[in-house]
Amino acid sequence: MAGGAGKIGYKIIGYGFVIPTGIFMRKALDQAWISVRGTDPPKNPAAPGTQWWEALAWAAVSGISVAFGRLVATRGAVGAYRTLTGSQPPGLEAGGP
Repeated sequence: MAGGAGKIGYKIIGYGFVIPTGIFMRKALDQAWISVRGTDPPKNPAAPGTQWWEALAWAAVSGISVAFGRLVATRGAVGAYRTLTGSQPPGLEAGGP
């Protein structure tokens, strides 16, 4: 695919990976927190019952989870695009390190 069609195709494939990966990561993270702590994760760090260490721990774990999910979704979308088109997605043609 060339030009605009390639960019649009890559975005569609990307969303096809990002949405389910995000849902899975969120559910897995919530379940992991519940199994370790025995309570629901702190959804609102400003709530009166939320302790600082809980809010900080949730923020750190959430950040790592989001970064990991993004990596998985991006790599999956690139692989699918390569399989479907036989070429790199637009913007990734010039290899990396």
